[in-house]
Amino acid sequence: MQKYLCKPCGYIYDPEQGDDMSGIEPGIAFEDLPDDWVCPMCGAGKDLFEPVD
Repeated sequence: MQKYLCKPCGYIYDPEQGDDMSGIEPGIAFEDLPDDWVCPMCGAGKDLFEPVD
């Protein structure tokens, strides 16, 4: 699954790890995150993330 980088702070959302700080279980693709999910490090919205290799 595709990882996504938070452009403001550099946090990488890895779907294989999920986001335990926000209660997101491993295996959830970035596209399937709730629309109101924000970066757990800086609070940026999903629109400020970009895919990374």
